Amino acid sequence: MSSSQEKPQLIVDGKRLDGRAFEELRPISIKTNVIRNAAGSAYIEWGTNKILAAVYGPTEALPKHTADPERAVIKCRYMMAPFSSLEDHGRTGPNRRAIEISKVTKEVFENVVLLENFPGTEINIYVEVLQSDGGTRAAGVTAAAVAMASSGIPMSDVPFGVSIGKIGDTLVVDLNKIEDNYSDADMPMVIGPKQGNLLLLQMDGNLTKEEVTSAISLAKKAGEVISKLQSDALKEPYLKTLEKYKNEAPSQQGNKE
Repeated sequence: MSSSQEKPQLIVDGKRLDGRAFEELRPISIKTNVIRNAAGSAYIEWGTNKILAAVYGPTEALPKHTADPERAVIKCRYMMAPFSSLEDHGRTGPNRRAIEISKVTKEVFENVVLLENFPGTEINIYVEVLQSDGGTRAAGVTAAAVAMASSGIPMSDVPFGVSIGKIGDTLVVDLNKIEDNYSDADMPMVIGPKQGNLLLLQMDGNLTKEEVTSAISLAKKAGEVISKLQSDALKEPYLKTLEKYKNEAPSQQGNKE
């Protein structure tokens, strides 16, 4: 954290530096089926974050001693491409931060994937950050959830991630990089929207009990938007196929006549 003299003013005239309102998300777009050889895949642009997620499996667990005879094992690798950031965590190979995010992402999906359906197997999740601008763990989980759903592997819920921060006395939704660096608190969360379950909650900084409660409410409200974008992304390939058959149907009928 920089000294108070170096800290930029993050809220000016009631707006954040990028012009957003306090509860406003950055623009988000999600696409599925972007990697041909994956069981399921997704690409997300969240603000200027650009992230690929891919799911492979279920396959035989290797090495064999890692297998669980009663359920599938999830393995996860979160990585930032060397060109994604100018900071030291953008270097080649995993660092402590990448290992930590891989671990918490794995734990999220252990709580929603129906692992008992695939005993003795492993399911691999890959999250590759191509360009980063704050909130990559939340965006990565959001993309990975779409990738998992598009793979056909059954889940009890399709989780989403979002971060809530505190700037001065104000809670804000979806911190970008400069807000992440200089905010008074940052609390990334992952939530299962069906039951409202908190699947991940981490915090850097200090929030009161009341502020934590408010932050969770803000995250759930933002999740209504994020979950719809996830759902729309999953429906899009089927809608395109349906539209294709609708367009072809009249010509086929004309040929029969």
